[in-house]
Amino acid sequence: MKRRDMLGLAALTAALIATSALSPTSALAQEKKWTIGFSQVTTIEPWRAQFNKDILAEAAKHPDVNLIITDGEDKTEKQVADVENLIRQQVDALLISPKESAGLTGVVQEAIEAKIPVFVLDRNVDTKDYTQFVGGDNKLIGRAAGEYAVELLGGKGKAKGNVVEIWGGMGTEPAHDRHDGFHEFTDKEPGIKYLLDKQSGDWKQDQAYNIMATALRNNEHIDLVYGHNDPMAYGAYLAAKDAGREKEMKFIGIDGLPNEGVQLVNKGELTATFVYATPGAEGLRQAIKYLNGEKVEKEVILPTKKITKENAAEVLKENGINP
Repeated sequence: MKRRDMLGLAALTAALIATSALSPTSALAQEKKWTIGFSQVTTIEPWRAQFNKDILAEAAKHPDVNLIITDGEDKTEKQVADVENLIRQQVDALLISPKESAGLTGVVQEAIEAKIPVFVLDRNVDTKDYTQFVGGDNKLIGRAAGEYAVELLGGKGKAKGNVVEIWGGMGTEPAHDRHDGFHEFTDKEPGIKYLLDKQSGDWKQDQAYNIMATALRNNEHIDLVYGHNDPMAYGAYLAAKDAGREKEMKFIGIDGLPNEGVQLVNKGELTATFVYATPGAEGLRQAIKYLNGEKVEKEVILPTKKITKENAAEVLKENGINP
């Protein structure tokens, strides 16, 4: 659907009378000013499910927007096909949260060349020609997690312990940023030892469980686990619990969803989580703003927050959840 000029009330009334062949339903469809496509990588992960809820809730506030959401089913080739289909539909704007940076760059460039404004959400692509990026600062969040890990392991200049790090997807920028930020603090501590080479849990709880189960078999003592998201940190916790060793270590995750990570911290199963806000609502607001002719920034960075046992109950209450 192409952009059209807003009609005055009188002109709109006359146009509706003149098109008497239109049914009430089709006349209502004419009122949709923008068609916006959103290519989501998957809907299985809890953070992704919340992502979709947030963007749908925002879309409900904009009756002039027709939002099309596709599910890449956690497959690069499926997500590429989804975006190609949205391009063929000539959407007015494209929102995309890529499975991996390199694999989605080509089709994002196709959308850009088709003069479709592209808003990249959460994970970046290997081009800067898009209209805007909306998401958290993963390196900043990684730094916050690394700083807290040093504190838990004895403090700056004194920290020591064995650390297991479980990566998200190796082909994603957030995983690399969360790793790099974390290591900016922990690598300065000679007493901290890393027990694994790069091990990817692909953001999934079951894969992290398996990685942790192996780490437990191969190492007599583990002091801290850093999962690149809460499901993987929790998968590591469950593996340690099944081995009867969960009390010997601390568990740090990222995402901070109220009904997931915050609950796990409040229960004492995770030691801490760091909020990684979903960018769906803000991304849609920014796209609508741009389509309405307003200027948007190249980047919108969403804030983070550390959640520990000290403030978890308060965060739950703020989100309408009884601790």
